[in-house]
Amino acid sequence: MKKALVTFILALTATIGTHAQEYKIITTVESIVPSGLGRSRIIDAQEEKDFEEYTSEQTADDNTRNKSKRGDIRVKDFEETKLLNFYNIAGIRFQNIAANDALISSKLTAMAAEGWELIFVTSGVEADAGEKDGQGIFVTRFIFKK
Repeated sequence: MKKALVTFILALTATIGTHAQEYKIITTVESIVPSGLGRSRIIDAQEEKDFEEYTSEQTADDNTRNKSKRGDIRVKDFEETKLLNFYNIAGIRFQNIAANDALISSKLTAMAAEGWELIFVTSGVEADAGEKDGQGIFVTRFIFKK
């Protein structure tokens, strides 16, 4: 009986140890377009993709191209949560930022409740480049593992 119990525990430990880590990225896109004309969202892909299907190896002797089309890469199954834009007609709107923080916090809390651990956050801005450039976004990526 002891032998069977030890064997079971060893098998269970080996099974648990062989599970690969799973990663998930949630992206927020917040508009910094003046007058509140942009679109802001939380994006959560609900579809898995295998990077190897879209990867090719280049060598000096070979110009092999990946045969998949760019359209094949697109994810059509994703969750989109509306956020408010940073600006409105009057300028920067701090209430909008607070509302976005509340929604993003809610999403992060839900991810944690599902067993995801936030391991890294990175962000970047494509900001207004001057008087005639009314474009801009603030992108944040939240990287989770399970």
